[in-house]
Amino acid sequence: MSSFKTFAEKQSQIQTLPSFEFLKGVGQVTGGILLSTTMISSSVLAGELVGLAISFRNLPDVRQLRNFVPSETTYIYDIKGKLLARIHGEANRRVVPLAQISPNLKRAVLASEDSRFYEHHGINLSGIGRGALANWEAGEVREGGSTITMQLVKNIFLSQKRAFTRKIAEAVLAIRLEQVLSKDEILEMYLNQVYWGHNNYGVQTAARTYFNKSAENLTLGESAMMAGLIQAPEDFSPFVSMKLAKQKQKEVLGRLLELNWISQQEYNDALKQKIKLGEIKSFQGSALPYVTNAVAQELIKKFGRETLLKGGMRVQTTVDTNFQMMAEKTVKKWHRTLERQGLNNNQMALVAIDPRTHFVKALVGGVDAKTSEFNRATQAQRQPGSSFKPFVYYTAFASGKFTPRTTILDTPVSYRDGNGWYYPRNYDSSFMGAISVRTALALSRNIPAIKLGKAVGMNKVIETCRTLGIMSPMVPVSSLPLGAIGVTPLEMASAYATIANYGWQSPPTIIARITDGSDNVLVDNTPKPQLVLDPWASAATLDVMQTVVNEELVQVQLSAVQLQERRVQPPQKRIFGLLVLYRS
Repeated sequence: MSSFKTFAEKQSQIQTLPSFEFLKGVGQVTGGILLSTTMISSSVLAGELVGLAISFRNLPDVRQLRNFVPSETTYIYDIKGKLLARIHGEANRRVVPLAQISPNLKRAVLASEDSRFYEHHGINLSGIGRGALANWEAGEVREGGSTITMQLVKNIFLSQKRAFTRKIAEAVLAIRLEQVLSKDEILEMYLNQVYWGHNNYGVQTAARTYFNKSAENLTLGESAMMAGLIQAPEDFSPFVSMKLAKQKQKEVLGRLLELNWISQQEYNDALKQKIKLGEIKSFQGSALPYVTNAVAQELIKKFGRETLLKGGMRVQTTVDTNFQMMAEKTVKKWHRTLERQGLNNNQMALVAIDPRTHFVKALVGGVDAKTSEFNRATQAQRQPGSSFKPFVYYTAFASGKFTPRTTILDTPVSYRDGNGWYYPRNYDSSFMGAISVRTALALSRNIPAIKLGKAVGMNKVIETCRTLGIMSPMVPVSSLPLGAIGVTPLEMASAYATIANYGWQSPPTIIARITDGSDNVLVDNTPKPQLVLDPWASAATLDVMQTVVNEELVQVQLSAVQLQERRVQPPQKRIFGLLVLYRS
Protein backbone atom coordinates (compact mmCIF):
# COMPACT_ATOMS: atom_id res chain seq x y z
CA MET A 1 0.00 0.00 0.00
CA SER A 2 2.81 2.40 0.89
CA SER A 3 4.55 1.81 -2.44
CA PHE A 4 1.42 2.59 -4.40
CA LYS A 5 0.81 5.70 -2.31
CA THR A 6 4.32 6.90 -3.18
CA PHE A 7 3.53 6.49 -6.86
CA ALA A 8 0.16 8.24 -6.51
CA GLU A 9 1.76 11.12 -4.64
CA LYS A 10 4.23 11.62 -7.46
CA GLN A 11 1.38 11.74 -9.93
CA SER A 12 -0.46 14.36 -7.89
CA GLN A 13 2.60 16.63 -7.78
CA ILE A 14 2.19 17.73 -11.40
CA GLN A 15 0.47 21.03 -10.55
CA THR A 16 2.75 21.86 -7.59
CA LEU A 17 6.24 21.07 -8.90
CA PRO A 18 8.63 24.07 -8.87
CA SER A 19 10.05 25.46 -12.08
CA PHE A 20 12.95 23.57 -13.58
CA GLU A 21 16.09 25.12 -12.00
CA PHE A 22 18.19 25.45 -15.10
CA LEU A 23 15.34 27.21 -16.93
CA LYS A 24 15.45 30.18 -14.55
CA GLY A 25 16.49 33.20 -16.52
CA VAL A 26 15.82 31.43 -19.82
CA GLY A 27 13.51 33.26 -22.23
CA GLN A 28 10.24 31.48 -23.02
CA VAL A 29 10.69 28.94 -25.79
CA THR A 30 8.37 29.93 -28.68
CA GLY A 31 8.08 29.35 -32.43
CA GLY A 32 10.75 32.00 -32.99
CA ILE A 33 12.82 30.46 -30.17
CA LEU A 34 14.90 33.17 -28.48
CA LEU A 35 16.87 31.61 -25.64
CA SER A 36 18.79 33.50 -23.01
CA THR A 37 22.36 32.51 -22.46
CA THR A 38 22.00 32.85 -18.69
CA MET A 39 22.31 29.30 -17.33
CA ILE A 40 22.71 27.67 -14.01
CA SER A 41 26.40 26.99 -13.79
CA SER A 42 25.82 23.67 -12.06
CA SER A 43 24.76 22.09 -15.35
CA VAL A 44 27.12 22.77 -18.23
CA LEU A 45 25.44 20.07 -20.31
CA ALA A 46 22.03 21.69 -19.96
CA GLY A 47 23.56 25.04 -20.94
CA GLU A 48 25.03 23.53 -24.09
CA LEU A 49 21.70 21.95 -25.04
CA VAL A 50 19.77 25.18 -24.67
CA GLY A 51 22.48 27.22 -26.38
CA LEU A 52 22.63 24.91 -29.37
CA ALA A 53 18.84 25.02 -29.60
CA ILE A 54 19.08 28.56 -30.95
CA SER A 55 19.85 27.05 -34.35
CA PHE A 56 16.63 25.01 -34.37
CA ARG A 57 14.37 27.76 -35.65
CA ASN A 58 12.31 25.55 -37.97
CA LEU A 59 11.20 22.92 -35.49
CA PRO A 60 7.49 21.94 -35.50
CA ASP A 61 5.01 23.88 -33.39
CA VAL A 62 4.12 21.54 -30.53
CA ARG A 63 0.93 23.50 -29.86
CA GLN A 64 -0.70 21.55 -32.68
CA LEU A 65 -0.64 18.50 -30.41
CA ARG A 66 -3.53 20.04 -28.47
CA ASN A 67 -5.73 18.91 -31.36
CA PHE A 68 -3.64 15.93 -32.41
CA VAL A 69 -5.66 12.85 -33.34
CA PRO A 70 -3.55 9.71 -33.85
CA SER A 71 -4.49 7.29 -36.58
CA GLU A 72 -6.82 4.52 -35.42
CA THR A 73 -7.98 1.21 -36.81
CA THR A 74 -11.48 0.99 -38.26
CA TYR A 75 -13.50 -1.98 -37.00
CA ILE A 76 -16.32 -3.65 -38.94
CA TYR A 77 -18.95 -5.72 -37.10
CA ASP A 78 -22.02 -7.72 -38.09
CA ILE A 79 -25.53 -6.76 -36.96
CA LYS A 80 -25.06 -8.66 -33.66
CA GLY A 81 -21.69 -7.12 -32.83
CA LYS A 82 -19.40 -9.89 -34.07
CA LEU A 83 -16.08 -8.50 -35.29
CA LEU A 84 -15.64 -9.12 -39.02
CA ALA A 85 -12.55 -7.13 -39.94
CA ARG A 86 -9.99 -4.52 -38.93
CA ILE A 87 -8.96 -1.98 -41.53
CA HIS A 88 -5.94 0.21 -41.00
CA GLY A 89 -2.93 1.69 -42.71
CA GLU A 90 0.48 1.24 -41.15
CA ALA A 91 -0.82 1.76 -37.61
CA ASN A 92 -3.24 -0.70 -36.04
CA ARG A 93 -4.46 1.40 -33.13
CA ARG A 94 -7.43 2.00 -30.84
CA VAL A 95 -7.15 5.08 -28.64
CA VAL A 96 -8.26 4.91 -24.99
CA PRO A 97 -8.19 7.60 -22.26
CA LEU A 98 -5.62 7.38 -19.48
CA ALA A 99 -8.33 6.50 -16.96
CA GLN A 100 -9.02 3.30 -18.92
CA ILE A 101 -5.42 2.10 -18.73
CA SER A 102 -4.41 -0.16 -15.87
CA PRO A 103 -2.41 1.56 -13.07
CA ASN A 104 -0.17 -1.51 -13.24
CA LEU A 105 0.82 -0.69 -16.80
CA LYS A 106 1.32 3.01 -16.11
CA ARG A 107 3.64 2.16 -13.22
CA ALA A 108 5.54 -0.43 -15.26
CA VAL A 109 6.09 1.89 -18.22
CA LEU A 110 7.19 4.80 -16.05
CA ALA A 111 9.56 2.56 -14.08
CA SER A 112 11.05 1.16 -17.26
CA GLU A 113 11.19 4.28 -19.41
CA ASP A 114 11.11 7.39 -17.23
CA SER A 115 10.81 6.99 -13.46
CA ARG A 116 11.16 10.78 -12.86
CA PHE A 117 8.47 11.64 -15.41
CA TYR A 118 6.33 13.55 -12.90
CA GLU A 119 9.35 15.46 -11.58
CA HIS A 120 11.18 16.81 -14.64
CA HIS A 121 10.03 19.35 -17.20
CA GLY A 122 10.75 17.46 -20.39
CA ILE A 123 14.37 16.34 -20.05
CA ASN A 124 16.11 14.29 -17.38
CA LEU A 125 19.63 15.64 -16.80
CA SER A 126 20.94 12.55 -15.04
CA GLY A 127 19.59 10.33 -17.81
CA ILE A 128 21.12 12.49 -20.51
CA GLY A 129 24.44 12.46 -18.64
CA ARG A 130 24.51 8.66 -18.50
CA GLY A 131 23.58 8.45 -22.18
CA ALA A 132 26.23 10.98 -23.20
CA LEU A 133 28.93 9.09 -21.29
CA ALA A 134 27.91 5.77 -22.88
CA ASN A 135 27.90 7.33 -26.34
CA TRP A 136 31.29 8.96 -25.80
CA GLU A 137 32.80 5.69 -24.72
CA ALA A 138 31.27 3.90 -27.72
CA GLY A 139 32.18 6.60 -30.21
CA GLU A 140 28.64 6.66 -31.59
CA VAL A 141 25.02 7.28 -30.50
CA ARG A 142 23.88 4.16 -28.68
CA GLU A 143 22.03 5.33 -25.59
CA GLY A 144 19.44 8.08 -25.67
CA GLY A 145 18.60 8.99 -22.08
CA SER A 146 15.23 10.03 -23.51
CA THR A 147 12.29 10.91 -21.31
CA ILE A 148 8.78 9.84 -22.24
CA THR A 149 8.14 13.37 -23.46
CA MET A 150 11.21 13.23 -25.70
CA GLN A 151 10.17 9.83 -27.07
CA LEU A 152 6.72 11.21 -27.86
CA VAL A 153 7.97 14.21 -29.85
CA LYS A 154 10.44 11.94 -31.64
CA ASN A 155 7.68 9.52 -32.67
CA ILE A 156 5.37 12.28 -33.89
CA PHE A 157 7.69 14.95 -35.29
CA LEU A 158 11.20 13.62 -35.92
CA SER A 159 12.91 10.88 -37.89
CA GLN A 160 14.10 7.70 -36.20
CA LYS A 161 17.69 8.25 -37.33
CA ARG A 162 20.05 8.42 -34.38
CA ALA A 163 22.05 11.64 -34.41
CA PHE A 164 23.29 14.19 -31.89
CA THR A 165 21.35 17.02 -33.55
CA ARG A 166 18.15 14.99 -33.34
CA LYS A 167 18.64 14.50 -29.61
CA ILE A 168 18.95 18.27 -29.18
CA ALA A 169 15.76 18.76 -31.20
CA GLU A 170 14.03 16.20 -28.98
CA ALA A 171 15.09 18.06 -25.87
CA VAL A 172 13.93 21.44 -27.17
CA LEU A 173 10.57 20.09 -28.35
CA ALA A 174 10.11 18.19 -25.08
CA ILE A 175 10.58 21.40 -23.07
CA ARG A 176 8.12 23.20 -25.31
CA LEU A 177 5.57 20.38 -25.08
CA GLU A 178 5.62 20.35 -21.29
CA GLN A 179 4.60 24.01 -21.40
CA VAL A 180 1.58 23.13 -23.55
CA LEU A 181 0.23 19.83 -22.18
CA SER A 182 -0.14 18.39 -18.71
CA LYS A 183 1.80 15.34 -17.59
CA ASP A 184 -1.27 13.13 -17.77
CA GLU A 185 -2.03 14.34 -21.29
CA ILE A 186 1.51 13.55 -22.39
CA LEU A 187 1.46 10.09 -20.79
CA GLU A 188 -1.93 9.30 -22.34
CA MET A 189 -0.72 10.37 -25.78
CA TYR A 190 2.49 8.37 -25.38
CA LEU A 191 0.76 5.14 -24.37
CA ASN A 192 -1.62 5.45 -27.31
CA GLN A 193 1.15 6.37 -29.75
CA VAL A 194 3.99 3.96 -28.94
CA TYR A 195 4.65 0.84 -31.04
CA TRP A 196 4.23 -2.45 -29.19
CA GLY A 197 5.15 -4.94 -31.93
CA HIS A 198 3.30 -7.07 -34.47
CA ASN A 199 1.77 -3.95 -36.08
CA ASN A 200 0.09 -2.92 -32.82
CA TYR A 201 0.18 0.80 -32.10
CA GLY A 202 -1.18 1.99 -28.78
CA VAL A 203 -1.78 0.15 -25.56
CA GLN A 204 -5.33 -1.05 -26.25
CA THR A 205 -4.63 -3.03 -29.43
CA ALA A 206 -1.45 -4.39 -27.86
CA ALA A 207 -3.31 -5.61 -24.76
CA ARG A 208 -5.93 -7.26 -26.97
CA THR A 209 -3.27 -8.96 -29.06
CA TYR A 210 -0.91 -10.14 -26.32
CA PHE A 211 -3.39 -11.04 -23.60
CA ASN A 212 -6.85 -10.87 -25.20
CA LYS A 213 -8.08 -8.28 -22.71
CA SER A 214 -8.64 -4.57 -22.37
CA ALA A 215 -5.75 -2.35 -21.26
CA GLU A 216 -7.63 -1.42 -18.08
CA ASN A 217 -7.66 -5.07 -16.91
CA LEU A 218 -3.95 -5.85 -17.25
CA THR A 219 -2.34 -7.50 -14.24
CA LEU A 220 1.04 -6.48 -12.81
CA GLY A 221 2.76 -9.44 -14.49
CA GLU A 222 1.20 -8.71 -17.86
CA SER A 223 1.95 -5.01 -17.51
CA ALA A 224 5.62 -5.63 -16.75
CA MET A 225 5.91 -7.91 -19.78
CA MET A 226 4.30 -5.28 -22.01
CA ALA A 227 6.50 -2.49 -20.65
CA GLY A 228 9.53 -4.61 -21.50
CA LEU A 229 8.50 -4.64 -25.17
CA ILE A 230 8.89 -0.91 -25.82
CA GLN A 231 12.63 -0.86 -26.51
CA ALA A 232 12.60 -3.81 -28.96
CA PRO A 233 9.02 -5.11 -29.43
CA GLU A 234 9.62 -7.95 -31.87
CA ASP A 235 12.80 -9.15 -30.07
CA PHE A 236 11.12 -9.46 -26.67
CA SER A 237 7.68 -10.51 -27.89
CA PRO A 238 6.27 -13.52 -25.98
CA PHE A 239 5.01 -14.79 -29.34
CA VAL A 240 8.64 -14.95 -30.51
CA SER A 241 10.39 -15.99 -27.30
CA MET A 242 8.65 -16.41 -23.99
CA LYS A 243 12.04 -16.87 -22.35
CA LEU A 244 13.26 -13.42 -23.42
CA ALA A 245 9.87 -11.89 -22.63
CA LYS A 246 10.01 -13.28 -19.08
CA GLN A 247 13.56 -11.99 -18.76
CA LYS A 248 12.48 -8.43 -19.64
CA GLN A 249 9.45 -8.80 -17.37
CA LYS A 250 11.74 -9.64 -14.47
CA GLU A 251 13.90 -6.56 -15.20
CA VAL A 252 10.85 -4.27 -15.18
CA LEU A 253 9.51 -5.81 -11.96
CA GLY A 254 12.96 -5.41 -10.40
CA ARG A 255 12.96 -1.74 -11.32
CA LEU A 256 9.49 -1.32 -9.78
CA LEU A 257 10.71 -2.97 -6.60
CA GLU A 258 13.85 -0.81 -6.56
CA LEU A 259 11.71 2.32 -6.79
CA ASN A 260 9.51 0.99 -3.96
CA TRP A 261 6.48 1.21 -6.25
CA ILE A 262 5.59 -2.42 -5.50
CA SER A 263 6.17 -4.66 -2.50
CA GLN A 264 8.29 -7.81 -2.42
CA GLN A 265 5.11 -9.86 -2.26
CA GLU A 266 3.72 -8.15 -5.36
CA TYR A 267 7.04 -8.80 -7.12
CA ASN A 268 6.98 -12.51 -6.24
CA ASP A 269 3.32 -12.95 -7.20
CA ALA A 270 3.81 -11.21 -10.55
CA LEU A 271 6.74 -13.47 -11.45
CA LYS A 272 4.72 -16.56 -10.60
CA GLN A 273 1.64 -15.45 -12.55
CA LYS A 274 0.87 -17.71 -15.49
CA ILE A 275 0.78 -15.71 -18.71
CA LYS A 276 -2.08 -16.62 -21.03
CA LEU A 277 -1.33 -15.28 -24.49
CA GLY A 278 -3.89 -14.06 -27.02
CA GLU A 279 -3.15 -14.22 -30.74
CA ILE A 280 -1.65 -11.97 -33.38
CA LYS A 281 -4.64 -10.37 -35.06
CA SER A 282 -3.23 -7.35 -36.87
CA PHE A 283 -2.69 -9.13 -40.17
CA GLN A 284 -5.72 -11.41 -40.17
CA GLY A 285 -8.01 -11.17 -43.16
CA SER A 286 -11.73 -10.61 -43.08
CA ALA A 287 -14.09 -13.39 -42.10
CA LEU A 288 -16.59 -12.26 -44.75
CA PRO A 289 -14.50 -10.66 -47.52
CA TYR A 290 -17.34 -9.79 -49.93
CA VAL A 291 -19.22 -8.04 -47.13
CA THR A 292 -16.27 -6.14 -45.69
CA ASN A 293 -15.01 -5.12 -49.14
CA ALA A 294 -18.45 -3.72 -50.00
CA VAL A 295 -18.53 -1.83 -46.69
CA ALA A 296 -15.02 -0.48 -47.27
CA GLN A 297 -16.02 0.87 -50.69
CA GLU A 298 -19.02 2.64 -49.14
CA LEU A 299 -16.82 4.16 -46.44
CA ILE A 300 -14.32 5.41 -49.02
CA LYS A 301 -17.12 7.07 -51.01
CA LYS A 302 -18.48 8.81 -47.93
CA PHE A 303 -15.38 9.64 -45.90
CA GLY A 304 -12.36 9.04 -48.14
CA ARG A 305 -9.62 6.41 -48.04
CA GLU A 306 -7.54 8.27 -45.45
CA THR A 307 -10.39 8.25 -42.92
CA LEU A 308 -11.07 4.57 -43.60
CA LEU A 309 -7.45 3.65 -42.84
CA LYS A 310 -6.82 6.05 -39.95
CA GLY A 311 -10.18 7.33 -38.70
CA GLY A 312 -10.90 4.69 -36.06
CA MET A 313 -14.52 4.22 -37.09
CA ARG A 314 -16.77 1.54 -35.59
CA VAL A 315 -19.01 0.20 -38.36
CA GLN A 316 -22.03 -1.98 -37.58
CA THR A 317 -23.16 -3.71 -40.75
CA THR A 318 -26.65 -5.03 -41.43
CA VAL A 319 -25.34 -8.48 -42.26
CA ASP A 320 -26.12 -11.46 -40.06
CA THR A 321 -23.09 -13.76 -39.99
CA ASN A 322 -25.27 -16.88 -39.76
CA PHE A 323 -27.32 -15.83 -42.81
CA GLN A 324 -24.12 -14.94 -44.64
CA MET A 325 -22.62 -18.37 -44.01
CA MET A 326 -25.85 -19.98 -45.24
CA ALA A 327 -25.72 -17.81 -48.36
CA GLU A 328 -22.11 -18.71 -49.11
CA LYS A 329 -22.85 -22.42 -48.68
CA THR A 330 -25.86 -22.07 -50.99
CA VAL A 331 -23.74 -20.45 -53.71
CA LYS A 332 -21.05 -23.12 -53.48
CA LYS A 333 -23.62 -25.91 -53.44
CA TRP A 334 -25.35 -24.74 -56.61
CA HIS A 335 -22.04 -24.00 -58.28
CA ARG A 336 -20.92 -27.60 -57.72
CA THR A 337 -24.28 -28.83 -59.00
CA LEU A 338 -23.94 -26.85 -62.22
CA GLU A 339 -20.37 -28.06 -62.70
CA ARG A 340 -21.56 -31.66 -62.47
CA GLN A 341 -24.07 -30.79 -65.19
CA GLY A 342 -21.27 -29.58 -67.46
CA LEU A 343 -21.64 -25.83 -66.86
CA ASN A 344 -18.05 -24.90 -66.12
CA ASN A 345 -16.29 -21.55 -65.67
CA ASN A 346 -19.37 -19.97 -64.11
CA GLN A 347 -19.75 -17.50 -61.27
CA MET A 348 -22.71 -16.86 -59.00
CA ALA A 349 -23.92 -13.99 -56.82
CA LEU A 350 -26.51 -13.83 -54.06
CA VAL A 351 -28.20 -10.95 -52.24
CA ALA A 352 -30.74 -11.29 -49.41
CA ILE A 353 -32.61 -8.19 -48.19
CA ASP A 354 -35.09 -7.84 -45.34
CA PRO A 355 -38.18 -6.21 -46.95
CA ARG A 356 -39.18 -4.57 -43.66
CA THR A 357 -35.95 -2.60 -43.24
CA HIS A 358 -34.17 -2.92 -46.60
CA PHE A 359 -31.15 -4.10 -44.59
CA VAL A 360 -28.86 -6.40 -46.57
CA LYS A 361 -28.76 -9.61 -44.52
CA ALA A 362 -26.37 -11.52 -46.78
CA LEU A 363 -24.27 -10.62 -49.79
CA VAL A 364 -22.12 -13.03 -51.80
CA GLY A 365 -20.23 -11.59 -54.74
CA GLY A 366 -18.83 -14.80 -56.19
CA VAL A 367 -17.99 -18.43 -55.60
CA ASP A 368 -14.62 -17.77 -53.91
CA ALA A 369 -13.28 -14.37 -52.85
CA LYS A 370 -9.72 -15.77 -52.79
CA THR A 371 -9.76 -16.44 -56.52
CA SER A 372 -11.89 -13.45 -57.53
CA GLU A 373 -12.49 -10.32 -55.42
CA PHE A 374 -14.82 -8.80 -58.02
CA ASN A 375 -18.18 -8.34 -56.28
CA ARG A 376 -20.83 -9.44 -58.75
CA ALA A 377 -23.61 -8.70 -56.28
CA THR A 378 -22.92 -4.96 -56.34
CA GLN A 379 -20.81 -4.37 -59.44
CA ALA A 380 -21.81 -6.80 -62.22
CA GLN A 381 -24.66 -5.77 -64.52
CA ARG A 382 -26.48 -8.65 -66.19
CA GLN A 383 -29.83 -9.05 -67.91
CA PRO A 384 -32.54 -9.90 -65.36
CA GLY A 385 -34.71 -11.65 -67.98
CA SER A 386 -38.21 -12.57 -66.88
CA SER A 387 -37.57 -11.41 -63.31
CA PHE A 388 -38.09 -7.90 -64.74
CA LYS A 389 -41.70 -8.61 -65.74
CA PRO A 390 -43.32 -7.87 -62.32
CA PHE A 391 -42.25 -4.22 -62.71
CA VAL A 392 -44.25 -4.07 -65.95
CA TYR A 393 -47.30 -5.67 -64.35
CA TYR A 394 -47.12 -3.33 -61.36
CA THR A 395 -47.02 -0.34 -63.73
CA ALA A 396 -50.08 -1.71 -65.52
CA PHE A 397 -52.00 -2.16 -62.25
CA ALA A 398 -50.94 1.30 -61.00
CA SER A 399 -52.29 2.88 -64.19
CA GLY A 400 -55.81 1.85 -63.10
CA LYS A 401 -56.51 0.30 -66.54
CA PHE A 402 -55.67 -3.30 -65.67
CA THR A 403 -56.45 -5.83 -62.95
CA PRO A 404 -55.33 -9.43 -62.45
CA ARG A 405 -58.57 -10.53 -64.17
CA THR A 406 -58.11 -8.35 -67.24
CA THR A 407 -57.95 -10.40 -70.44
CA ILE A 408 -54.94 -9.98 -72.70
CA LEU A 409 -54.19 -11.65 -76.05
CA ASP A 410 -51.22 -13.97 -76.27
CA THR A 411 -51.03 -13.82 -80.06
CA PRO A 412 -48.33 -13.08 -82.70
CA VAL A 413 -47.24 -9.46 -82.94
CA SER A 414 -44.46 -7.43 -84.56
CA TYR A 415 -42.92 -4.05 -83.85
CA ARG A 416 -40.76 -1.71 -85.85
CA ASP A 417 -37.17 -1.95 -84.64
CA GLY A 418 -34.81 0.50 -86.32
CA ASN A 419 -34.59 -0.46 -89.95
CA GLY A 420 -36.18 -3.84 -89.36
CA TRP A 421 -38.92 -5.57 -87.43
CA TYR A 422 -38.99 -7.22 -84.02
CA TYR A 423 -41.05 -10.43 -83.70
CA PRO A 424 -41.25 -11.42 -80.01
CA ARG A 425 -41.88 -15.06 -79.15
CA ASN A 426 -42.76 -17.04 -76.06
CA TYR A 427 -40.20 -19.41 -74.58
CA ASP A 428 -42.04 -22.43 -76.04
CA SER A 429 -42.85 -20.69 -79.35
CA SER A 430 -46.59 -21.27 -78.76
CA PHE A 431 -49.52 -18.86 -78.36
CA MET A 432 -52.34 -19.25 -75.83
CA GLY A 433 -54.79 -16.69 -77.24
CA ALA A 434 -56.99 -14.81 -74.75
CA ILE A 435 -55.70 -15.29 -71.18
CA SER A 436 -55.94 -13.34 -67.93
CA VAL A 437 -53.15 -11.08 -66.72
CA ARG A 438 -52.77 -13.42 -63.74
CA THR A 439 -52.16 -16.38 -66.02
CA ALA A 440 -49.81 -14.41 -68.25
CA LEU A 441 -47.51 -13.53 -65.34
CA ALA A 442 -47.85 -16.91 -63.63
CA LEU A 443 -46.73 -18.64 -66.83
CA SER A 444 -44.18 -15.92 -67.68
CA ARG A 445 -45.55 -15.33 -71.21
CA ASN A 446 -43.39 -12.88 -73.14
CA ILE A 447 -45.87 -11.39 -75.60
CA PRO A 448 -48.48 -10.30 -72.97
CA ALA A 449 -45.69 -8.60 -70.98
CA ILE A 450 -44.58 -6.62 -74.05
CA LYS A 451 -48.18 -5.69 -74.91
CA LEU A 452 -48.76 -4.40 -71.37
CA GLY A 453 -45.54 -2.40 -71.52
CA LYS A 454 -46.64 -0.85 -74.82
CA ALA A 455 -50.11 -0.12 -73.43
CA VAL A 456 -48.90 1.82 -70.38
CA GLY A 457 -45.77 3.22 -72.03
CA MET A 458 -42.19 2.01 -71.68
CA ASN A 459 -41.18 5.31 -70.10
CA LYS A 460 -43.70 4.66 -67.33
CA VAL A 461 -42.08 1.26 -66.75
CA ILE A 462 -38.68 2.95 -66.47
CA GLU A 463 -40.18 5.47 -64.05
CA THR A 464 -41.37 2.58 -61.87
CA CYS A 465 -37.88 1.09 -61.92
CA ARG A 466 -36.33 4.37 -60.84
CA THR A 467 -38.80 4.58 -57.95
CA LEU A 468 -37.78 1.07 -56.97
CA GLY A 469 -34.13 2.14 -56.89
CA ILE A 470 -32.89 0.62 -60.14
CA MET A 471 -30.53 3.26 -61.54
CA SER A 472 -28.78 1.25 -64.23
CA PRO A 473 -29.18 2.67 -67.78
CA MET A 474 -32.49 1.83 -69.53
CA VAL A 475 -33.88 2.51 -73.00
CA PRO A 476 -37.65 2.31 -73.73
CA VAL A 477 -37.27 -0.39 -76.40
CA SER A 478 -39.88 -3.08 -77.16
CA SER A 479 -37.78 -5.79 -75.50
CA LEU A 480 -37.51 -3.88 -72.18
CA PRO A 481 -40.31 -5.91 -70.48
CA LEU A 482 -38.26 -9.06 -71.13
CA GLY A 483 -35.36 -7.69 -69.10
CA ALA A 484 -33.16 -6.65 -72.04
CA ILE A 485 -31.07 -4.34 -69.84
CA GLY A 486 -28.18 -4.65 -67.40
CA VAL A 487 -28.85 -4.43 -63.65
CA THR A 488 -27.04 -5.59 -60.50
CA PRO A 489 -28.38 -8.31 -58.19
CA LEU A 490 -28.47 -5.73 -55.37
CA GLU A 491 -30.74 -3.47 -57.43
CA MET A 492 -33.10 -6.33 -58.23
CA ALA A 493 -33.24 -7.64 -54.66
CA SER A 494 -33.97 -4.15 -53.35
CA ALA A 495 -36.72 -3.58 -55.91
CA TYR A 496 -38.38 -6.87 -55.02
CA ALA A 497 -38.11 -6.01 -51.31
CA THR A 498 -40.12 -2.82 -51.90
CA ILE A 499 -42.87 -4.72 -53.70
CA ALA A 500 -42.82 -7.41 -50.99
CA ASN A 501 -43.32 -4.66 -48.38
CA TYR A 502 -46.44 -3.41 -50.24
CA GLY A 503 -44.67 -0.35 -51.59
CA TRP A 504 -42.92 0.79 -48.39
CA GLN A 505 -39.26 1.53 -48.97
CA SER A 506 -36.11 2.52 -47.11
CA PRO A 507 -32.79 3.05 -48.90
CA PRO A 508 -31.08 -0.36 -49.22
CA THR A 509 -27.96 -0.44 -47.08
CA ILE A 510 -25.28 -2.75 -45.81
CA ILE A 511 -24.34 -0.32 -43.02
CA ALA A 512 -26.60 0.12 -40.00
CA ARG A 513 -24.54 2.54 -37.93
CA ILE A 514 -21.13 4.23 -37.81
CA THR A 515 -19.51 5.86 -34.79
CA ASP A 516 -16.07 7.32 -34.19
CA GLY A 517 -13.63 6.31 -31.46
CA SER A 518 -15.47 8.49 -28.94
CA ASP A 519 -18.86 6.91 -29.75
CA ASN A 520 -20.08 9.99 -31.61
CA VAL A 521 -22.62 8.87 -34.21
CA LEU A 522 -21.42 9.57 -37.75
CA VAL A 523 -24.08 7.62 -39.66
CA ASP A 524 -27.41 6.25 -38.44
CA ASN A 525 -29.30 4.22 -41.02
CA THR A 526 -32.26 3.39 -38.82
CA PRO A 527 -35.02 2.55 -41.34
CA LYS A 528 -37.38 5.40 -42.16
CA PRO A 529 -39.83 3.71 -44.55
CA GLN A 530 -41.72 5.79 -47.10
CA LEU A 531 -44.66 4.67 -49.21
CA VAL A 532 -43.37 4.96 -52.79
CA LEU A 533 -45.77 2.61 -54.62
CA ASP A 534 -49.52 2.36 -54.93
CA PRO A 535 -50.58 -0.03 -52.12
CA TRP A 536 -53.32 -1.73 -54.14
CA ALA A 537 -51.09 -2.17 -57.21
CA SER A 538 -48.33 -3.60 -54.99
CA ALA A 539 -50.77 -6.03 -53.34
CA ALA A 540 -52.16 -7.04 -56.73
CA THR A 541 -48.65 -7.68 -58.07
CA LEU A 542 -47.77 -9.78 -55.04
CA ASP A 543 -51.01 -11.73 -55.32
CA VAL A 544 -50.41 -12.50 -59.00
CA MET A 545 -46.77 -13.45 -58.36
CA GLN A 546 -47.94 -15.91 -55.70
CA THR A 547 -50.14 -17.69 -58.19
CA VAL A 548 -47.37 -19.81 -59.63
CA VAL A 549 -46.11 -20.66 -56.14
CA ASN A 550 -49.60 -21.55 -54.86
CA GLU A 551 -50.30 -23.76 -57.85
CA GLU A 552 -46.97 -25.45 -57.33
CA LEU A 553 -47.74 -25.93 -53.64
CA VAL A 554 -50.98 -27.66 -54.56
CA GLN A 555 -49.00 -30.09 -56.67
CA VAL A 556 -46.54 -30.57 -53.82
CA GLN A 557 -49.37 -31.22 -51.36
CA LEU A 558 -50.91 -33.81 -53.67
CA SER A 559 -47.52 -35.44 -54.05
CA ALA A 560 -47.05 -35.30 -50.30
CA VAL A 561 -50.22 -37.31 -49.76
CA GLN A 562 -48.92 -39.97 -52.11
CA LEU A 563 -45.51 -39.90 -50.49
CA GLN A 564 -47.06 -40.13 -47.02
CA GLU A 565 -48.80 -43.31 -48.06
CA ARG A 566 -45.35 -44.63 -48.90
CA ARG A 567 -44.02 -43.32 -45.56
CA VAL A 568 -41.66 -40.89 -47.34
CA GLN A 569 -41.34 -37.26 -46.27
CA PRO A 570 -42.20 -34.63 -48.93
CA PRO A 571 -39.50 -32.34 -50.28
CA GLN A 572 -39.27 -28.83 -48.89
CA LYS A 573 -38.29 -25.61 -50.64
CA ARG A 574 -36.60 -22.55 -49.24
CA ILE A 575 -36.26 -19.23 -51.02
CA PHE A 576 -33.18 -17.28 -49.91
CA GLY A 577 -32.53 -13.94 -51.53
CA LEU A 578 -31.77 -13.47 -55.20
CA LEU A 579 -29.37 -16.03 -56.67
CA VAL A 580 -27.91 -15.18 -60.08
CA LEU A 581 -25.76 -17.32 -62.38
CA TYR A 582 -23.06 -15.65 -64.46
CA ARG A 583 -21.43 -17.24 -67.47
CA SER A 584 -17.73 -16.34 -67.58
